[in-house]
Amino acid sequence: MTALRLYDTAARRKRDFVPQDPSRVTMYVCGPTVYAPAHVGNFRPEVVFDVLFRVLRHLYGDQAVLFSRNFTDVDDKINAKAAAEGVDIQVITGRYTTIYLEDAAALNVLPKTFEPTATGAMAEIIAFIARLIAQGHAYAAQGHVLFSVTAYEAYGDFSRRSLDDMLAGARVEVAPYKQNPGDFVLWKPARPEDPGWDSPWGRGRPGWHIECSAMIETSLGETIDIHGGGIDLVFPHHENEIAQSACAHGGKPLANYWLHNGFLSMDAEKMSKSQGNVVTVHAMLAEGVRGEVIRYALLSGQYRAPLDWTGKLIEQSRKSLDRLYGVLRRLKSVEAADTPPPAAVLDALYDDLNTPKALAALFEIAGRANKAETDAERAQAKGELLAAGMLLGLFESEPDAWFGIDALGEDETAAIEALLAQRLAARQARDFEAADAIREQLTLMDVSVDDTPEGQIWRIKK
Repeated sequence: MTALRLYDTAARRKRDFVPQDPSRVTMYVCGPTVYAPAHVGNFRPEVVFDVLFRVLRHLYGDQAVLFSRNFTDVDDKINAKAAAEGVDIQVITGRYTTIYLEDAAALNVLPKTFEPTATGAMAEIIAFIARLIAQGHAYAAQGHVLFSVTAYEAYGDFSRRSLDDMLAGARVEVAPYKQNPGDFVLWKPARPEDPGWDSPWGRGRPGWHIECSAMIETSLGETIDIHGGGIDLVFPHHENEIAQSACAHGGKPLANYWLHNGFLSMDAEKMSKSQGNVVTVHAMLAEGVRGEVIRYALLSGQYRAPLDWTGKLIEQSRKSLDRLYGVLRRLKSVEAADTPPPAAVLDALYDDLNTPKALAALFEIAGRANKAETDAERAQAKGELLAAGMLLGLFESEPDAWFGIDALGEDETAAIEALLAQRLAARQARDFEAADAIREQLTLMDVSVDDTPEGQIWRIKK
Protein backbone atom coordinates (compact mmCIF):
# COMPACT_ATOMS: atom_id res chain seq x y z
CA MET A 1 0.00 0.00 0.00
CA THR A 2 1.23 3.47 -0.87
CA ALA A 3 2.13 5.43 2.25
CA LEU A 4 0.35 8.66 3.07
CA ARG A 5 2.90 11.45 2.66
CA LEU A 6 2.29 14.90 4.07
CA TYR A 7 4.29 18.11 3.77
CA ASP A 8 5.45 18.95 7.28
CA THR A 9 6.03 22.68 7.76
CA ALA A 10 8.47 22.02 10.61
CA ALA A 11 10.65 19.72 8.46
CA ARG A 12 10.06 21.66 5.22
CA ARG A 13 9.57 18.42 3.32
CA LYS A 14 7.12 15.60 2.71
CA ARG A 15 7.21 12.84 5.31
CA ASP A 16 5.54 9.46 5.52
CA PHE A 17 2.70 9.75 8.01
CA VAL A 18 3.11 7.40 10.95
CA PRO A 19 0.64 7.99 13.79
CA GLN A 20 1.64 7.52 17.42
CA ASP A 21 -1.18 5.03 17.81
CA PRO A 22 -3.06 3.73 14.72
CA SER A 23 -6.11 3.09 16.88
CA ARG A 24 -6.17 6.75 18.04
CA VAL A 25 -5.10 9.19 15.32
CA THR A 26 -5.35 12.81 16.47
CA MET A 27 -5.70 16.06 14.51
CA TYR A 28 -6.39 19.66 15.54
CA VAL A 29 -7.11 22.62 13.26
CA CYS A 30 -7.42 26.23 14.38
CA GLY A 31 -10.99 27.42 13.89
CA PRO A 32 -12.73 30.77 13.41
CA THR A 33 -13.32 33.75 15.67
CA VAL A 34 -17.10 33.96 15.57
CA TYR A 35 -18.09 37.62 15.23
CA ALA A 36 -19.21 37.66 11.56
CA PRO A 37 -19.92 35.20 8.74
CA ALA A 38 -16.69 33.51 7.67
CA HIS A 39 -15.28 34.40 4.27
CA VAL A 40 -14.49 31.72 1.74
CA GLY A 41 -10.77 31.89 2.58
CA ASN A 42 -11.60 30.81 6.14
CA PHE A 43 -13.25 27.72 4.66
CA ARG A 44 -10.20 26.58 2.72
CA PRO A 45 -8.67 24.84 5.78
CA GLU A 46 -12.14 23.57 6.71
CA VAL A 47 -12.44 21.78 3.35
CA VAL A 48 -8.78 20.75 2.97
CA PHE A 49 -8.57 19.16 6.41
CA ASP A 50 -11.98 17.57 5.90
CA VAL A 51 -10.44 15.68 2.98
CA LEU A 52 -7.54 14.67 5.20
CA PHE A 53 -10.04 13.57 7.87
CA ARG A 54 -11.76 11.38 5.28
CA VAL A 55 -8.44 9.93 4.07
CA LEU A 56 -7.35 9.14 7.63
CA ARG A 57 -10.71 7.48 8.36
CA HIS A 58 -10.31 5.41 5.18
CA LEU A 59 -6.85 4.28 6.35
CA TYR A 60 -7.45 3.74 10.06
CA GLY A 61 -11.23 3.41 10.47
CA ASP A 62 -13.94 5.95 11.26
CA GLN A 63 -13.75 5.48 15.02
CA ALA A 64 -9.95 5.65 15.19
CA VAL A 65 -9.57 9.27 14.04
CA LEU A 66 -10.21 12.09 16.50
CA PHE A 67 -10.51 15.57 14.96
CA SER A 68 -10.81 18.73 17.04
CA ARG A 69 -11.53 22.20 15.66
CA ASN A 70 -12.05 25.08 18.07
CA PHE A 71 -14.15 28.21 18.13
CA THR A 72 -12.63 31.40 19.53
CA ASP A 73 -15.65 32.89 21.28
CA VAL A 74 -14.08 35.67 23.35
CA ASP A 75 -12.20 38.43 21.55
CA ASP A 76 -12.06 42.21 21.19
CA LYS A 77 -14.05 42.10 17.95
CA ILE A 78 -16.74 39.97 19.62
CA ASN A 79 -16.86 42.38 22.54
CA ALA A 80 -17.22 45.35 20.20
CA LYS A 81 -20.01 43.67 18.22
CA ALA A 82 -21.89 42.76 21.41
CA ALA A 83 -21.52 46.30 22.78
CA ALA A 84 -22.77 47.80 19.51
CA GLU A 85 -25.88 45.60 19.65
CA GLY A 86 -26.32 45.90 23.41
CA VAL A 87 -26.31 42.12 23.93
CA ASP A 88 -24.27 39.50 25.74
CA ILE A 89 -21.32 38.09 23.78
CA GLN A 90 -23.05 34.69 23.74
CA VAL A 91 -25.73 36.16 21.49
CA ILE A 92 -23.05 37.15 18.97
CA THR A 93 -20.99 33.95 19.21
CA GLY A 94 -24.08 31.73 19.16
CA ARG A 95 -25.38 33.44 16.03
CA TYR A 96 -22.16 33.18 14.06
CA THR A 97 -21.23 29.72 15.30
CA THR A 98 -24.59 28.50 13.98
CA ILE A 99 -24.00 30.22 10.64
CA TYR A 100 -20.51 28.74 10.42
CA LEU A 101 -21.72 25.21 11.08
CA GLU A 102 -24.57 25.60 8.56
CA ASP A 103 -22.11 26.86 5.94
CA ALA A 104 -19.73 23.98 6.68
CA ALA A 105 -22.54 21.44 6.33
CA ALA A 106 -23.51 22.99 2.98
CA LEU A 107 -19.92 22.36 1.84
CA ASN A 108 -20.29 18.66 2.81
CA VAL A 109 -17.85 19.07 5.71
CA LEU A 110 -18.08 16.22 8.20
CA PRO A 111 -18.83 17.05 11.85
CA LYS A 112 -15.73 17.10 14.04
CA THR A 113 -15.16 14.72 16.94
CA PHE A 114 -14.65 17.72 19.24
CA GLU A 115 -15.57 21.39 18.83
CA PRO A 116 -14.22 23.10 21.96
CA THR A 117 -14.74 26.77 22.74
CA ALA A 118 -12.46 29.13 24.60
CA THR A 119 -15.18 30.07 27.09
CA GLY A 120 -15.97 26.41 27.68
CA ALA A 121 -12.32 25.66 28.47
CA MET A 122 -11.68 28.61 30.80
CA ALA A 123 -10.84 26.49 33.85
CA GLU A 124 -8.35 24.45 31.82
CA ILE A 125 -6.81 27.61 30.35
CA ILE A 126 -6.31 29.14 33.82
CA ALA A 127 -4.78 25.90 35.11
CA PHE A 128 -2.45 25.75 32.10
CA ILE A 129 -1.23 29.31 32.75
CA ALA A 130 -0.71 28.59 36.45
CA ARG A 131 1.45 25.60 35.49
CA LEU A 132 3.64 27.77 33.25
CA ILE A 133 4.14 30.29 36.05
CA ALA A 134 5.03 27.55 38.54
CA GLN A 135 7.60 26.15 36.11
CA GLY A 136 9.23 29.55 35.59
CA HIS A 137 8.16 29.99 31.96
CA ALA A 138 5.66 32.79 32.58
CA TYR A 139 5.22 35.69 34.98
CA ALA A 140 2.46 37.92 36.29
CA ALA A 141 2.73 41.70 35.97
CA GLN A 142 0.11 44.42 36.44
CA GLY A 143 -2.85 42.10 36.00
CA HIS A 144 -1.27 40.43 32.96
CA VAL A 145 0.44 37.09 32.65
CA LEU A 146 3.13 36.83 29.98
CA PHE A 147 5.09 33.96 28.50
CA SER A 148 8.82 34.56 28.66
CA VAL A 149 10.21 33.77 25.22
CA THR A 150 13.77 33.62 26.54
CA ALA A 151 12.72 30.76 28.84
CA TYR A 152 12.26 28.52 25.79
CA GLU A 153 15.55 28.05 23.95
CA ALA A 154 13.93 26.77 20.75
CA TYR A 155 11.69 29.81 20.35
CA GLY A 156 11.75 30.80 16.68
CA ASP A 157 12.95 27.43 15.36
CA PHE A 158 9.55 26.52 13.90
CA SER A 159 9.16 29.71 11.85
CA ARG A 160 12.93 29.84 11.34
CA ARG A 161 13.32 33.38 12.55
CA SER A 162 15.71 34.79 15.10
CA LEU A 163 14.17 36.57 18.06
CA ASP A 164 15.65 39.87 16.87
CA ASP A 165 14.13 39.40 13.40
CA MET A 166 10.76 38.51 14.88
CA LEU A 167 10.71 41.61 17.03
CA ALA A 168 11.73 43.79 14.10
CA GLY A 169 9.12 42.36 11.75
CA ALA A 170 6.21 41.70 14.07
CA ARG A 171 3.62 44.02 15.53
CA VAL A 172 4.50 43.38 19.14
CA GLU A 173 3.22 45.47 21.97
CA VAL A 174 6.09 47.10 23.86
CA ALA A 175 4.72 47.61 27.36
CA PRO A 176 6.39 48.50 30.66
CA TYR A 177 5.17 45.28 32.29
CA LYS A 178 7.07 43.11 29.78
CA GLN A 179 10.48 41.73 30.73
CA ASN A 180 11.24 41.28 27.03
CA PRO A 181 9.45 43.01 24.12
CA GLY A 182 8.75 39.60 22.53
CA ASP A 183 6.97 38.17 25.56
CA PHE A 184 3.37 37.44 24.68
CA VAL A 185 0.18 37.65 26.69
CA LEU A 186 -1.35 34.56 28.28
CA TRP A 187 -3.86 36.49 30.40
CA LYS A 188 -5.04 40.10 30.21
CA PRO A 189 -7.20 42.21 32.51
CA ALA A 190 -10.76 42.86 31.40
CA ARG A 191 -12.39 46.27 31.45
CA PRO A 192 -15.40 46.52 33.77
CA GLU A 193 -17.78 46.66 30.82
CA ASP A 194 -16.24 43.64 29.07
CA PRO A 195 -16.67 39.92 29.79
CA GLY A 196 -14.17 38.56 32.28
CA TRP A 197 -13.37 35.53 34.39
CA ASP A 198 -11.93 35.39 37.89
CA SER A 199 -8.37 34.13 38.10
CA PRO A 200 -5.40 34.23 40.50
CA TRP A 201 -4.21 37.30 38.57
CA GLY A 202 -7.49 39.21 38.67
CA ARG A 203 -10.57 39.40 36.53
CA GLY A 204 -9.65 39.02 32.89
CA ARG A 205 -9.57 36.76 29.86
CA PRO A 206 -6.98 34.65 28.05
CA GLY A 207 -4.74 35.59 25.17
CA TRP A 208 -5.40 33.93 21.83
CA HIS A 209 -2.42 31.54 21.74
CA ILE A 210 -2.97 29.88 25.11
CA GLU A 211 -6.56 28.99 24.22
CA CYS A 212 -5.50 26.51 21.52
CA SER A 213 -2.80 24.88 23.67
CA ALA A 214 -5.28 24.28 26.48
CA MET A 215 -8.04 23.02 24.17
CA ILE A 216 -5.64 20.63 22.41
CA GLU A 217 -4.49 19.20 25.73
CA THR A 218 -8.07 18.84 26.96
CA SER A 219 -9.58 17.25 23.86
CA LEU A 220 -6.69 15.27 22.36
CA GLY A 221 -3.70 15.11 24.75
CA GLU A 222 -0.23 16.57 25.18
CA THR A 223 1.28 15.47 21.84
CA ILE A 224 -0.98 15.07 18.81
CA ASP A 225 -0.32 13.61 15.39
CA ILE A 226 -1.33 16.52 13.14
CA HIS A 227 -1.84 20.22 13.72
CA GLY A 228 -3.23 22.26 10.82
CA GLY A 229 -4.19 25.78 9.87
CA GLY A 230 -3.58 28.60 7.43
CA ILE A 231 -0.04 29.59 6.46
CA ASP A 232 -0.56 32.96 8.18
CA LEU A 233 -0.67 31.15 11.54
CA VAL A 234 2.94 29.87 11.41
CA PHE A 235 4.05 33.01 13.26
CA PRO A 236 3.17 34.09 15.81
CA HIS A 237 0.25 31.77 16.64
CA HIS A 238 1.75 28.35 16.04
CA GLU A 239 5.23 29.38 17.16
CA ASN A 240 3.71 30.50 20.45
CA GLU A 241 1.54 27.40 20.80
CA ILE A 242 4.64 25.22 20.38
CA ALA A 243 6.61 27.17 22.98
CA GLN A 244 3.99 27.23 25.71
CA SER A 245 2.90 23.61 25.16
CA ALA A 246 6.47 22.25 25.15
CA CYS A 247 7.23 24.13 28.34
CA ALA A 248 4.06 22.91 30.05
CA HIS A 249 4.71 19.29 29.03
CA GLY A 250 8.35 18.83 29.91
CA GLY A 251 9.65 19.44 26.41
CA LYS A 252 7.27 17.09 24.60
CA PRO A 253 6.36 18.23 21.07
CA LEU A 254 2.88 19.65 20.59
CA ALA A 255 2.43 17.94 17.21
CA ASN A 256 4.42 15.51 15.11
CA TYR A 257 3.21 16.91 11.78
CA TRP A 258 2.34 20.52 10.94
CA LEU A 259 0.24 21.25 7.83
CA HIS A 260 -0.59 24.69 6.47
CA ASN A 261 -2.82 25.71 3.58
CA GLY A 262 -2.06 28.64 1.30
CA PHE A 263 -3.96 31.91 1.06
CA LEU A 264 -7.04 32.58 -0.98
CA SER A 265 -6.86 35.76 -3.02
CA MET A 266 -9.23 37.90 -5.05
CA ASP A 267 -7.64 39.45 -8.10
CA ALA A 268 -4.24 38.43 -6.70
CA GLU A 269 -4.83 40.30 -3.43
CA LYS A 270 -4.99 38.33 -0.16
CA MET A 271 -8.60 37.94 0.93
CA SER A 272 -9.13 39.52 4.35
CA LYS A 273 -11.76 41.45 6.24
CA SER A 274 -9.27 44.26 6.86
CA GLN A 275 -8.79 44.65 3.09
CA GLY A 276 -12.53 44.66 2.55
CA ASN A 277 -12.22 42.22 -0.36
CA VAL A 278 -14.03 39.28 1.15
CA VAL A 279 -16.82 37.10 -0.13
CA THR A 280 -18.59 34.99 2.46
CA VAL A 281 -19.78 31.44 1.97
CA HIS A 282 -23.06 32.44 3.62
CA ALA A 283 -23.69 35.11 0.97
CA MET A 284 -22.72 32.81 -1.89
CA LEU A 285 -25.12 30.14 -0.69
CA ALA A 286 -27.88 32.74 -0.35
CA GLU A 287 -27.22 33.81 -3.94
CA GLY A 288 -27.78 30.23 -5.14
CA VAL A 289 -24.21 28.94 -5.49
CA ARG A 290 -24.24 25.28 -4.53
CA GLY A 291 -22.09 24.35 -1.54
CA GLU A 292 -20.56 21.49 -3.47
CA VAL A 293 -19.48 23.91 -6.21
CA ILE A 294 -17.68 26.02 -3.58
CA ARG A 295 -16.07 22.86 -2.22
CA TYR A 296 -14.93 21.72 -5.68
CA ALA A 297 -13.45 25.16 -6.35
CA LEU A 298 -11.51 25.06 -3.07
CA LEU A 299 -10.13 21.63 -3.99
CA SER A 300 -9.20 22.61 -7.53
CA GLY A 301 -5.79 23.92 -6.45
CA GLN A 302 -3.03 22.20 -4.46
CA TYR A 303 -3.77 23.11 -0.87
CA ARG A 304 -0.36 24.61 -0.08
CA ALA A 305 -0.42 26.91 -3.10
CA PRO A 306 -2.29 30.24 -3.33
CA LEU A 307 -5.70 30.06 -4.99
CA ASP A 308 -7.27 33.01 -6.80
CA TRP A 309 -11.02 33.18 -6.19
CA THR A 310 -12.89 34.38 -9.26
CA GLY A 311 -16.28 34.05 -10.90
CA LYS A 312 -14.59 32.04 -13.64
CA LEU A 313 -13.35 29.51 -11.08
CA ILE A 314 -16.88 29.07 -9.71
CA GLU A 315 -18.33 28.63 -13.20
CA GLN A 316 -15.66 26.10 -14.18
CA SER A 317 -16.29 24.18 -10.97
CA ARG A 318 -20.04 24.08 -11.60
CA LYS A 319 -19.54 22.83 -15.15
CA SER A 320 -17.10 20.15 -13.96
CA LEU A 321 -19.58 18.90 -11.40
CA ASP A 322 -22.36 19.00 -13.98
CA ARG A 323 -20.33 16.72 -16.24
CA LEU A 324 -19.71 14.24 -13.43
CA TYR A 325 -23.29 14.34 -12.15
CA GLY A 326 -24.42 13.91 -15.75
CA VAL A 327 -22.55 10.61 -15.93
CA LEU A 328 -24.11 9.50 -12.64
CA ARG A 329 -27.55 10.44 -13.94
CA ARG A 330 -27.08 8.32 -17.04
CA LEU A 331 -26.08 5.46 -14.76
CA LYS A 332 -28.96 5.90 -12.32
CA SER A 333 -30.58 2.59 -13.31
CA VAL A 334 -27.26 0.76 -12.74
CA GLU A 335 -26.53 -0.60 -9.27
CA ALA A 336 -23.07 0.60 -8.28
CA ALA A 337 -20.44 -2.04 -7.64
CA ASP A 338 -19.20 -2.27 -4.06
CA THR A 339 -15.64 -1.18 -4.74
CA PRO A 340 -12.92 0.73 -2.89
CA PRO A 341 -11.78 4.13 -4.17
CA PRO A 342 -9.74 3.72 -7.35
CA ALA A 343 -5.96 3.57 -7.08
CA ALA A 344 -5.47 6.75 -9.12
CA VAL A 345 -7.53 8.77 -6.63
CA LEU A 346 -5.89 7.18 -3.60
CA ASP A 347 -2.39 7.69 -5.00
CA ALA A 348 -3.15 11.36 -5.62
CA LEU A 349 -4.55 11.97 -2.14
CA TYR A 350 -1.78 9.97 -0.45
CA ASP A 351 0.69 12.31 -2.16
CA ASP A 352 0.16 15.28 0.18
CA LEU A 353 -3.53 15.63 -0.68
CA ASN A 354 -3.05 16.27 -4.39
CA THR A 355 -6.72 17.10 -4.95
CA PRO A 356 -6.28 18.52 -8.51
CA LYS A 357 -4.85 15.16 -9.58
CA ALA A 358 -7.62 13.31 -7.74
CA LEU A 359 -10.28 15.42 -9.47
CA ALA A 360 -8.66 14.74 -12.84
CA ALA A 361 -8.91 11.02 -12.09
CA LEU A 362 -12.68 11.38 -11.74
CA PHE A 363 -12.94 12.36 -15.39
CA GLU A 364 -10.92 9.32 -16.44
CA ILE A 365 -13.49 7.18 -14.61
CA ALA A 366 -16.31 9.17 -16.24
CA GLY A 367 -14.75 8.49 -19.65
CA ARG A 368 -14.69 4.76 -18.95
CA ALA A 369 -18.31 4.92 -17.86
CA ASN A 370 -19.33 6.51 -21.14
CA LYS A 371 -17.44 3.90 -23.15
CA ALA A 372 -18.61 0.94 -21.05
CA GLU A 373 -20.29 -1.76 -23.11
CA THR A 374 -21.53 -4.03 -20.34
CA ASP A 375 -23.57 -3.55 -17.19
CA ALA A 376 -20.63 -4.87 -15.16
CA GLU A 377 -18.33 -2.18 -16.59
CA ARG A 378 -20.92 0.52 -15.94
CA ALA A 379 -21.49 -0.74 -12.39
CA GLN A 380 -17.74 -0.72 -11.74
CA ALA A 381 -17.32 2.84 -13.04
CA LYS A 382 -20.27 4.08 -11.00
CA GLY A 383 -18.94 2.39 -7.88
CA GLU A 384 -15.52 3.96 -8.38
CA LEU A 385 -17.00 7.43 -8.89
CA LEU A 386 -19.08 7.20 -5.72
CA ALA A 387 -16.22 5.76 -3.66
CA ALA A 388 -13.90 8.52 -4.84
CA GLY A 389 -16.62 11.06 -4.10
CA MET A 390 -16.82 9.84 -0.50
CA LEU A 391 -13.12 10.66 -0.03
CA LEU A 392 -13.44 14.06 -1.68
CA GLY A 393 -16.80 14.99 -0.16
CA LEU A 394 -18.55 15.08 -3.54
CA PHE A 395 -21.70 13.54 -5.10
CA GLU A 396 -23.83 13.86 -1.97
CA SER A 397 -26.86 14.95 -4.03
CA GLU A 398 -29.04 12.68 -6.11
CA PRO A 399 -28.28 13.46 -9.79
CA ASP A 400 -31.89 14.38 -10.62
CA ALA A 401 -31.98 16.73 -7.63
CA TRP A 402 -28.65 18.26 -8.67
CA PHE A 403 -30.13 19.24 -12.04
CA GLY A 404 -33.54 20.21 -10.66
CA ILE A 405 -35.15 17.37 -12.58
CA ASP A 406 -36.59 15.58 -9.57
CA ALA A 407 -39.60 17.93 -9.45
CA LEU A 408 -40.67 17.06 -13.02
CA GLY A 409 -43.26 14.49 -13.93
CA GLU A 410 -42.44 11.54 -16.15
CA ASP A 411 -44.24 13.04 -19.15
CA GLU A 412 -42.36 16.35 -18.83
CA THR A 413 -39.02 14.56 -18.53
CA ALA A 414 -39.80 12.34 -21.52
CA ALA A 415 -40.80 15.36 -23.64
CA ILE A 416 -37.55 17.20 -22.81
CA GLU A 417 -35.42 14.16 -23.52
CA ALA A 418 -37.20 13.62 -26.83
CA LEU A 419 -36.31 17.18 -27.85
CA LEU A 420 -32.71 16.60 -26.73
CA ALA A 421 -32.54 13.48 -28.89
CA GLN A 422 -33.83 15.49 -31.88
CA ARG A 423 -31.25 18.20 -31.16
CA LEU A 424 -28.45 15.66 -31.01
CA ALA A 425 -29.55 14.13 -34.31
CA ALA A 426 -29.65 17.60 -35.89
CA ARG A 427 -26.14 18.39 -34.66
CA GLN A 428 -24.82 15.08 -35.95
CA ALA A 429 -26.39 15.87 -39.33
CA ARG A 430 -24.74 19.34 -39.11
CA ASP A 431 -28.17 20.96 -39.27
CA PHE A 432 -27.20 23.61 -36.76
CA GLU A 433 -30.17 25.82 -37.58
CA ALA A 434 -32.56 23.06 -36.49
CA ALA A 435 -30.42 22.34 -33.41
CA ASP A 436 -30.50 26.01 -32.40
CA ALA A 437 -34.26 26.13 -32.87
CA ILE A 438 -34.69 23.17 -30.55
CA ARG A 439 -32.41 24.84 -27.99
CA GLU A 440 -34.65 27.92 -28.12
CA GLN A 441 -37.68 25.71 -27.58
CA LEU A 442 -35.98 24.15 -24.55
CA THR A 443 -35.07 27.59 -23.20
CA LEU A 444 -38.74 28.55 -23.27
CA MET A 445 -39.36 25.43 -21.16
CA ASP A 446 -36.81 26.70 -18.57
CA VAL A 447 -34.27 24.08 -19.63
CA SER A 448 -30.60 24.92 -20.13
CA VAL A 449 -28.33 22.63 -22.13
CA ASP A 450 -24.54 22.27 -22.05
CA ASP A 451 -22.62 20.27 -24.65
CA THR A 452 -19.79 18.38 -22.94
CA PRO A 453 -17.42 15.51 -23.78
CA GLU A 454 -19.86 13.34 -21.84
CA GLY A 455 -22.78 14.42 -24.01
CA GLN A 456 -25.68 16.86 -23.58
CA ILE A 457 -26.27 17.85 -19.96
CA TRP A 458 -29.51 19.56 -19.14
CA ARG A 459 -30.95 21.16 -16.05
CA ILE A 460 -33.98 23.11 -14.96
CA LYS A 461 -33.03 26.75 -14.51
CA LYS A 462 -33.37 28.05 -10.96
